[in-house]
Amino acid sequence: MPRAIATGQIAFGLVSIPVKLFSAAESSEKVSFNMLHGECGSRIQQKLFCPKDERNIERTEVVKGYEFSKGQYVLFNDEELKALEEKSTQQIDITEFVKSDLIDPIYFDKPYYLGPDKGGSRAYTLLARALEETGRWAVAKYAARGKGYLVVIRPLGKGLVMQQLYYPNEIRSIDEIDIGDGEIKENELKMAIQLAEMSASDEFHPENYRDEVRERIRGLIDKKIEGEEITAMEDEPKAQVIDLMEALRRSLGGGSSKPSGKTSTTKAEPTKLREVKTAPVKAAKEERKAPLRSASTVSARTASAKTRSR
Repeated sequence: MPRAIATGQIAFGLVSIPVKLFSAAESSEKVSFNMLHGECGSRIQQKLFCPKDERNIERTEVVKGYEFSKGQYVLFNDEELKALEEKSTQQIDITEFVKSDLIDPIYFDKPYYLGPDKGGSRAYTLLARALEETGRWAVAKYAARGKGYLVVIRPLGKGLVMQQLYYPNEIRSIDEIDIGDGEIKENELKMAIQLAEMSASDEFHPENYRDEVRERIRGLIDKKIEGEEITAMEDEPKAQVIDLMEALRRSLGGGSSKPSGKTSTTKAEPTKLREVKTAPVKAAKEERKAPLRSASTVSARTASAKTRSR
C-alpha cells in the first residue's frame, strides 16, 4: 500500500470530497551516483563559502534575497518570506469542466493519484463516474506548500488523477522556433503517410516499452560491483541518407533504381559501454571477502593492484 504524501478536499459544487494524494511516479527507479573522495571512498560534504570574506559560513548566517538588478539584491527575513507564501488550504477548488481533448499535453507537469479519504468514497466515485460519462476533465486551483497550482482532475480506470499543469506564461510559444518554409512534394507526402500507416496502431501499450538505457547502466553497475571494469566503446559511424525520397523508399522497403546523385554523410551513434573482465571470477570472489572501505565502496584501482600482486 503506497503512502499518501498529502491530504486535501475537492470542492465539487456544494459537495466536499476528502481525498489523499499519492505520487504517480516511482522516483526509486532512477539511477543516481554519490560524490565521493577518490582516495578513501568517503562521501564528501559540501560547505557554504563566502568569496568576499574568504571563509566558510554556517547556515544560520545565510539569508535569502531577490536579484532585481545585476548584482543587486533585496533581502527577506523569515517572516517576510512567510508573508509571500500562499496560504496552504489543501483545498482543490473546481472552477470548470472542459472536454478532455481541449487541453494540450504540453501543459502537463506532474501527475498525482487521488484516493478517497475517510467518508469520501461515495462522492469520490460519483465524481469519477461523472467525468467518465461526460468525457470532461475538471479544471481546479490547488493551494499547497506555499504555492498556488493549476490542475485538472481526470478519470483513470476506476479512480482519479490530479494532473498539475503549467501556467500559460511558463510555456514557450512554438512560434519562437525557426521551422523554416520547406516545401514538400505530393508524392513525398503520400509516401510519408504510407510509412506512418505501416506502423499505425489503434491502441497504446506502454508495457511494450522499457528503459533500455537504465537496464544497461544497472547491469554494468552490477558488473562493476562484481570486480569487473567497464569502459566506453569507440564510436560506430552509421550512414545516413540525406535524399528525402531515397530515405522514404528505403523505409518502405523499396530500393532505388538509380543512384540519387547526392552525397551521404555519417552520423555517430551515442557512446555505448561494454564490460571488460580484468580478473578471473574466482579472484573476484576472494577479493570480496577482504574488508571493505568506509561507505561500502569498491575501488577498481585497488582491485587491479591486488590482482597483479597475485
